[in-house]
Amino acid sequence: MSTAAAITPQPFKMPAARALENAKQSSEAVLSDASSAMSKAAENPKKATSDFLHTPFMRAALPFINGGLAGMTATTVIQPVDMIKVRLQLAGEGVKTGPKPTPVTVFKDILAQGKVLDLYTGLSAGILRQAVYTTARLGFFDTFMKSLAVRAQANGTTIGFKERAGAGLAAGGLAAMVGNPADLALIRMQSDGLKPVGQRANYTSVIDALVRISKHEGITRLWAGCYPTVVRAMALNFGQLAFFSEAKQQLKDTSLSPRSQTLAASAVAGFFASFLSLPFDFMKTRLQKQTRAADGSLPYKGMLDCFSKVVKEEGLLRFYRGFGTYYVRIAPHAMVTLIVADYLGFITK
Repeated sequence: MSTAAAITPQPFKMPAARALENAKQSSEAVLSDASSAMSKAAENPKKATSDFLHTPFMRAALPFINGGLAGMTATTVIQPVDMIKVRLQLAGEGVKTGPKPTPVTVFKDILAQGKVLDLYTGLSAGILRQAVYTTARLGFFDTFMKSLAVRAQANGTTIGFKERAGAGLAAGGLAAMVGNPADLALIRMQSDGLKPVGQRANYTSVIDALVRISKHEGITRLWAGCYPTVVRAMALNFGQLAFFSEAKQQLKDTSLSPRSQTLAASAVAGFFASFLSLPFDFMKTRLQKQTRAADGSLPYKGMLDCFSKVVKEEGLLRFYRGFGTYYVRIAPHAMVTLIVADYLGFITK
């Protein structure tokens, strides 16, 4: 019995020892491969970078990465104009007559109330929104366009404006749903200064805004104004991405340089994006800014209610108030985003 007891554990020890030895050899092989890869990368960094960028994972991820970086760059540049645009849309709410603010008067009022840096209120929310929204919309658009190109090539046809428009609409709608919470936080932070001092939330950052809105109003409130946001995004993307892609195609055989073609195409895209999306942007801003009164009611029940009340109380043209400011915000943003995305796509192709 004592001999059997001494022998019995051996079969269990042998596989364990063998597994340990195999794991050790595998680890050594991985370390050896990693060391070899690092040595090759040090010897030829350009080739190593190119190899990495051409892995299947990176080819799929690059449109999203480039789109996000381009959007965040553009937002940092355009944020002061966006701040003025939001204040213009909220001025005179519910009043058809009265003083008509201009970008200049809004700019002066903001400076009179605080410092120049107040124009960058909500920048953290704006950057988060771009990190989510623009990453998704440009990534989806590029992915859809590549799929359409493969299908068109297989069928012996070319991609038309209809396909570009469909890709832009789908990319914008999907991305807007994902980015709505950050968009709502941005509007709340930018409109906070319009309230009496005692009623201001004084959000310290986009995370603070998101947490407090979820806590006090419910997490579903983060998707307030989602419907007009999605419609706005679809209209904006139809104007921006579809017209940019179409304009680039039309300018392809002109005498303009590639850089000039991109600049001209982005300017055309910015105009159509502004014209088509401003009414929806206006309603989105009004819906996302509203908070519940003491009795729990809201100024607007939804997009259609907002539309009818604005038309009745403020007039139809109120939807296009601040079009110049909106264009100055959208067109350069579109231009910076598309040019940066184009450049990043070029250097990573």
